[in-house]
Amino acid sequence: MTLKDVDVEATIKQVKELLAQEKSLSPALKSTIEMLILIVTLLVNRLGLDSSNSSKPPSTDPNRKRKDKRKHQKKPGGQHGRIGVTLEKVKDPDEIKVLKLDKRTLPRGKSYREIGFEARQVIDIKLSTIVTEYRAQKLEDENGKQYVAPFPKAVTRPVQYGANLKAHSVYMSQFQLIPYNRIQDHFRDQLNIDISPGTLYNINQQAYEQLARFEAITINNLTRTAVIHADETGINVNGKRIWLHCASSESWTHFYPHTKRGTEAMDKIGILPNFKGVLCHDHWKPYYTYGCTHALCNAHHLIELERAWEQDGQSWAKNMKRLLEQMNKAVNDAGGQLSASKDQVYRKKYKTILDKAALECPPPDESKRVNKRGRMKRSKARNLLERLIHYEEDVLRFMEAEIVPFTNNRGENDIRMTKVQQKISGCFRSMDGAYIFCRIRGYLSTCRKQGMKPSEALSLLFSGELPDFIVESGE
Repeated sequence: MTLKDVDVEATIKQVKELLAQEKSLSPALKSTIEMLILIVTLLVNRLGLDSSNSSKPPSTDPNRKRKDKRKHQKKPGGQHGRIGVTLEKVKDPDEIKVLKLDKRTLPRGKSYREIGFEARQVIDIKLSTIVTEYRAQKLEDENGKQYVAPFPKAVTRPVQYGANLKAHSVYMSQFQLIPYNRIQDHFRDQLNIDISPGTLYNINQQAYEQLARFEAITINNLTRTAVIHADETGINVNGKRIWLHCASSESWTHFYPHTKRGTEAMDKIGILPNFKGVLCHDHWKPYYTYGCTHALCNAHHLIELERAWEQDGQSWAKNMKRLLEQMNKAVNDAGGQLSASKDQVYRKKYKTILDKAALECPPPDESKRVNKRGRMKRSKARNLLERLIHYEEDVLRFMEAEIVPFTNNRGENDIRMTKVQQKISGCFRSMDGAYIFCRIRGYLSTCRKQGMKPSEALSLLFSGELPDFIVESGE
C-alpha cells in the first residue's frame, strides 16, 4: 500500500531488515519496536479495506471508486425509439367539473353551437377520516323483553379503529420502518386522529398474533423447498446484541430473533433440522452440522480473494477471482448448467490454481509451534485457500445444478432491510418488538414475492383472512 507516495510495505520490510542487523539493541527496546511495527501493519491493512474486499458495507466508504453499470455507451435518459411512460387519463374520473365559456368574451354578431369538449385531468389525493356508526335496531315484545340486531363480527366495542387504519399503521411501522412518534404525528396532522404509540404497538401485536398460522405454514414450506438461503445478522435489543436469523427461498421468507447465533437458535426455529435440499450460506460453520447438501456463497469468495490480492499480494487469489467470474458467466450463458465436458475443464483449471496457491501460500511451519495442542493460526489468505480446497464441491455446486445460484444474494437481500431498520430506530426496545418485526416482515416479504402489495396483504390480514396462496399451501 502507498500512502502519500510512501510504499508502506517496502518501508516496513526495510525496518525489519535493519532491526535484524542491529545487535546492540536491548531486548526490551527491540520488542517495543517489533510491537510498533505490528501495530502499524495492522492499521495499514485496515486502511486498505473497503466494501470491495471486505464485509464492510458500501455506506462506510462513500469515496469508493464507482463502477460504470451501463452496458453500452449511451447517453443518459430515454433512448431513440423507446416507448415512453407517462401519466394516462383514467376512464372513470371521480369528479367532473364542466367549464363554460363566457359568451361575453366571444366575437359579437356570430352564432355558436356546442361541438363537444376538451378534457384535462388532475390526479390528486385526499386524506380524510371516515367514521361509520352501526345502529343496531332494538325491539321489545309485550312482556318487555328486548331484542337487538347483531353487529358485524369485527365490531366489538363502542368505539374502535377500523381494519384500514390498522393496516395503514402497520404498513408505515413494519414496512416503511417509520418510528411510532412520527406515525403518531402523521395521523394527528393529516387525519386529525390522536392515536398513541401504545395503541400503535397493540395494533402490531394484533397482526403478530394473527400471523401465527402463516409462520407455521412458512416453516413447513421452507423445509420442503429444494433450495433455501440462510443468513444471520446482529441486531440491538435494548442495548444488547442478539441475532436475527433468516431462511428464505424465491417464494417464502422467515425471520426469527434469538440470543444465540449458532445451532441452538437454528434448532429452535425448526427449519434446518428437517431440511434435505440445498442450503446456500456463507460458510458459517454451524450450518455444516445439518445433513443437507451445501452450496457456498461465491460473492463472499470474490471479496475475500480481492483482499488477499490487494492486502497480501497473493497472485493466486487474483487468478482464482478471475476464474470464478468466468465460471459464473459460462453457467449463465449455458442457461444455468454446464455440460459435463466444460464442467471438467473448469474444475481442472480450478485445481491448477490451488496447486500453485499451495506453494505461494503455505501452511504455518509446525516446527515453530508453541502449544502442543490445537491448530496453528493461519493467515486470512491461507484460511481462504484451505476452504477452497476442502469445500470444492460446495464452492462449485452452482456449475452442476441449475437450481443452485452462484451467490447467497437471495438471503442477503431478504435480510438487508433489517439493517435499515436498525439505522432508523437504533434498536428494538424489547424482545417482543423483535418478534413482532420478524413475523410481520416475513409475511410482507413473502407476499411481495408472490406479487401481492404489502398494503393489500395487511388489509386482508385485518379483515381476518390470509392470502389464498398461503391458505392453499397450508392445506
